[in-house]
Amino acid sequence: QVQLVESGGGLVQAGGSLRLSCAASGRTFSGIVMGWFRQAIGKEREFVAAISWNGGWRSYADSVKGRFTISKDNAKNTVYLQMSSLKSEDTAVYYCAAKPMATYYYRPDEYHYWGQGTQVTVSS
Repeated sequence: QVQLVESGGGLVQAGGSLRLSCAASGRTFSGIVMGWFRQAIGKEREFVAAISWNGGWRSYADSVKGRFTISKDNAKNTVYLQMSSLKSEDTAVYYCAAKPMATYYYRPDEYHYWGQGTQVTVSS
């Protein structure tokens, strides 16, 4: 089992920044992939960003590319999502997730482990 705990959400004005954290504990895998997803009210959960724990690759949804940065701190078992130039359409519950392999990293149904989510609200 892998336990994930997100933090860092909140209310921010459009154009502002927030940093989300995801602390992982429990069983880990050498090829683990960590992803961030979000779900707005009335919409499906969508891919935001992903990073491989050991390989160093990362990927972003087109809607956040150039504004969001995913990173990791192996010593702290923590993944971060730095969000800048926030827009009202970024408002959603943000979830951290983990899966043991890199295939289909952009599909939420491929992830085995999920955090509880953290609310991000961007006011215009």
